[in-house]
Amino acid sequence: MNTLALGPQWLNSDYLITTFGLIGVLLIVFAESGLLIGFFLPGDSLLFTTGLMVTTNKIDKPLWLVCALVVLAAVLGDQAGYLFGRKVGPSLFKRPDSRLFKQENVEKAHAFFEKHGPKSLILARFVPIVRTFTPIIAGVSRMQYRSFIIFNIIGGTLWGAGVTLLGAALGNVDFVHKHIELILVAIVLISVVPVVIEFLRARSKAKKEPAADAAMDAPMAAAQARPQGRGRHAKR
Repeated sequence: MNTLALGPQWLNSDYLITTFGLIGVLLIVFAESGLLIGFFLPGDSLLFTTGLMVTTNKIDKPLWLVCALVVLAAVLGDQAGYLFGRKVGPSLFKRPDSRLFKQENVEKAHAFFEKHGPKSLILARFVPIVRTFTPIIAGVSRMQYRSFIIFNIIGGTLWGAGVTLLGAALGNVDFVHKHIELILVAIVLISVVPVVIEFLRARSKAKKEPAADAAMDAPMAAAQARPQGRGRHAKR
């Protein structure tokens, strides 16, 4: 099965699975789930391709075992991110930008966590980049550990097993085999949609805020100017 390389070859799901096998898949899932350096890794398309390869016997392991291992890697990855966040704490927000670290990614994940609360650990699983930083932010925010574990397991199961099973289910469809490149492109695009929507919302909000501030300042400025004018007139 030749799949379309979405970016560099070493980020292509088919290449990664063929080269590193199931162990490579688990390490990538672990890294993308909670390590700062894992935000650029292909999570969704990788799991989908993994499920598809199980049904085509290119991964010689039972589907239930693959799903269980993927879920375990996802849960442990979030666990590592949470513990890292608790240890690093607020200093994470003061860390300077580098090639692999952008402060805006932390801020987006923090806003996502603040907006959705504990359930963000489930929702973030399906949002690239955000899913990497959200467990770290949960640790920084000192989220109750028991709640974190519960939502972590639920999110890891829905995402890890869900996307893998989806790939396995569609792996038996001839159309998918014939158009696997388009399917993977569609998965990547769909997974990026929430990021794009959030970016557009933030951009729209940033444009509206100056206009709203100006509208609020205008009446105040006028009110301050009137007494001064009457005072000068009275003095004359």
